[in-house]
Amino acid sequence: MALLENSLVHPEKFYISKELGFILEGPLEELPQPYQVWVELAKNLPFLIENGQFRKEVEKTLPELSISQLQGYKELRLAHLALAVITMGYVWEEGKAMEVLPRKIAVPFCEISKQLGLPPIMVYADCVLANWKIKNSARPMTYDNMDTLFAFPGGDCSKGFFLVSLLVEKAAASAIRVIPDIFEAIKSENLESLKECLHSVASSVREAIEVFDLVHKHVNPDDFYNTLRTYLSGWKNNPLLPKGLVYEGVWETPKMFCGGSAAQSSIMQCFDALLGIQHGTAREKSSAKFLEEMRSYMPSSHKDFLDEVISRPSVRDFIISSDDTKLKKEYNECIKALVDLRSYHLKVVAKYIINPSNNANGKKSSDNKERGTGGTNLMTFLKTVRDTTKEALLEES
Repeated sequence: MALLENSLVHPEKFYISKELGFILEGPLEELPQPYQVWVELAKNLPFLIENGQFRKEVEKTLPELSISQLQGYKELRLAHLALAVITMGYVWEEGKAMEVLPRKIAVPFCEISKQLGLPPIMVYADCVLANWKIKNSARPMTYDNMDTLFAFPGGDCSKGFFLVSLLVEKAAASAIRVIPDIFEAIKSENLESLKECLHSVASSVREAIEVFDLVHKHVNPDDFYNTLRTYLSGWKNNPLLPKGLVYEGVWETPKMFCGGSAAQSSIMQCFDALLGIQHGTAREKSSAKFLEEMRSYMPSSHKDFLDEVISRPSVRDFIISSDDTKLKKEYNECIKALVDLRSYHLKVVAKYIINPSNNANGKKSSDNKERGTGGTNLMTFLKTVRDTTKEALLEES
């Protein structure tokens, strides 16, 4: 038990920041030679795709490199991000899918992915959690003082989408700091301390909802739906790549991987694990299965942290067994905040995916048929997760 307590008190062991949560703190902007060529190519992606030259540039100039000289976690994260951007650009340039990823991308990408415990595709931990920099280090992390390391076609759409997602993560991250205190309060049966901790969790989720509102200012729905979304798409449950993608020099048969998805956000799954929210109801088990699958799209160190949280005594069971009405009320405030965040997410998805889809088709399409970049039936999945979160509410009297 002491080992678990120490682990949660020291999140840095899981490459988690006490200030920024699962966001990669101080990500590198450059790689040592000879790997900087990956960074430069990824940076030039929007220009090269605009001129129809990205695939040609990959095939013509990209060297085949061993990853043996990459050192340290941050170099691996930047290399994974750069190769992920290159992969998405190569596969989806101008919306015309390629069925084979060349070995000079595929081999190093798969080797780095294995070291990080990630799949060889662009994940949320790449494009959001590691894809940022501060313009002026003397000023705070605000949208105007930040930029992305890499962008995709569609003007500032990818910058807006990735940075707003990052700032939502940052707002929610303050809850990470109280997790050890929550389990200590349960161990010592300190109900007042537990109430304060739960109040902090609810407040952090409420702050995240407020920050989420920035998406309307910085992301254009048409640019997102018609351009950026293509480059976030994976090759699982995707009719454009029905068999998946061949990773030349790695696997002989095509592989299927989901694209980037908010379900890959470690902080959201951390809230579910901490509060004992179960999405695998008899009514709908596919959502729980998908969320479980998305853990394999997180860095292995983050997944280990979630496993540590799950292995601890149940916060929910402890609160249920208590006869303290105010404690149950504080727990319910956490649940209500998560329900509101997921409800807000549904509204954003309607604006940025469902409505543009209807406009493109000239008629109202079925929400259930619109797939997310992760490959799910989008609105069905999000509504189910929202509703099963709501079912976690406790009777207060």
